[in-house]
Amino acid sequence: MVAPNPPQVADPEAVKRHPILFRAVRQRRNPRLRRTDITVTDEATVKRAVKAASLGNAMEWFDFGIYSYLAVTLGHVFFPSGNATTQLLSSFATFAVAFLVRPLGGMFFGPMGDRLGRKRVLALTMIMMAVGTFAIGLIPSHAAIGLWAPALLILFRMVQGFSTGGEYGGASTFIAEYAPDKRRGFFGSFLEFGTLAGYVGAAGLVTTLYAVLDDGQMEAWGWRVPFLVAGPLGLVGLYLRLRLDETPAFQKLEGGKALATETADAADAGDAVDSTTKGDLATIFRLYWPTLVLCVCLVGAYNINVYLVLSYLPTYLSDELGYSETHGLLVLLGMMLFLMLVISRVGRLSDRFGRKPVLMTGMAGFFLLSLPAFLLIGQGSVLTVGLGMLALGLSLVCLLATMSAALPALFPTQVRYGSLSVGYNLSTSLFGGTTPLVVTALISWSGSNLMPAYYSMGAALVGIIAVACMKETARQPLDGSPPSVETQEEAAELCAAQFPDPKF
Repeated sequence: MVAPNPPQVADPEAVKRHPILFRAVRQRRNPRLRRTDITVTDEATVKRAVKAASLGNAMEWFDFGIYSYLAVTLGHVFFPSGNATTQLLSSFATFAVAFLVRPLGGMFFGPMGDRLGRKRVLALTMIMMAVGTFAIGLIPSHAAIGLWAPALLILFRMVQGFSTGGEYGGASTFIAEYAPDKRRGFFGSFLEFGTLAGYVGAAGLVTTLYAVLDDGQMEAWGWRVPFLVAGPLGLVGLYLRLRLDETPAFQKLEGGKALATETADAADAGDAVDSTTKGDLATIFRLYWPTLVLCVCLVGAYNINVYLVLSYLPTYLSDELGYSETHGLLVLLGMMLFLMLVISRVGRLSDRFGRKPVLMTGMAGFFLLSLPAFLLIGQGSVLTVGLGMLALGLSLVCLLATMSAALPALFPTQVRYGSLSVGYNLSTSLFGGTTPLVVTALISWSGSNLMPAYYSMGAALVGIIAVACMKETARQPLDGSPPSVETQEEAAELCAAQFPDPKF
């Protein structure tokens, strides 16, 4: 399949001679909306879709959160005793392993979601995610089985990573295609509410375990408890996802393909069949590579700061600044609860003022405030640590509340799941999951506790450039999908707007 030819500009003289003919051509290329083309959403159904997608996202980040918060303990359990920094680096290296296979998961599940539907693939990723996390809780320690322990840990981390490769792209696509155009930012923000809820659940559970168990009990069996909780959570998420119908945008796309296949002649039927393979990876890379590059830059800047703030900071406070594990987690827990209170309001702001202004505010916040924030955190008192983390958190919530609505709108419906999964996971693999490992290594190499701030500022600068290059998509239909509205009256107004009052 080749890229479509650019539109030809008609000869003005020919347009004057044949106005009716050219008007018919324009209408054929850009047909007026019919009332049946417009999707009228049902708010109860939208809320169920948001709940099902957000719970899966919460479980994903619960899984990754507990590994991050238990990094020091897991280093003692799975890696031979030795230098504490080496153990921590080994633990974070295993954390990063899951991200190396995420692009493979995105390339596998993404195109499958464009061909078979969003719902089926999201159910499959949920099952794999729960199995991988639950299995980690059953692995014997290094003292019991030697090198098999870290080998099994790496194996199940790869299962986690492969399954999550299809999770975020599918979940954000799922919500974006269910939500009405004017409230996509608000509903999309609940996906990242799930992210925060997963981290809060992980931080709360790990903090409780550290508070009630001593180091020996934590290393003997306490670390297993959070991983074993993932099994029941996965069953609940699977139940919620299986209860939902396919997204309206995907149903309309599939209906259009079926109609084209039934009514077209042989040549047209060949084109229709070809359109079903647009989720193919070669097509995605060939036709949509500029948007993929933009997606990778946006997600890279976003994820570096997400993992820096939500995954790495507790370890930074305990390992670099000498805080107890419980103290660092409690400070982070308070910040995340505050972000959960405001994230949906920031999502509403992105619907009202646009995705670009809110995203630019978050990126600029990290660029300007990261260094002052880490200087405050380095002072060590509860007040200065809280102020520093609040500055980072307010910048972060601008990205969290907006990105899940902005990213799906970059790609057309027929390749949205596949393209977003590929772009998101390539970037997350290269930049997001490696953040704790890279920052720990930079601090060890330079001896400076301010390296996380410089790393954050560099990512934010890339993000500022990427946001400046993206198009505004707030309150607009998704590319390749008809408008989505909340009421029949709004649909009628859209149709009526295409037929202005006659002038006499």
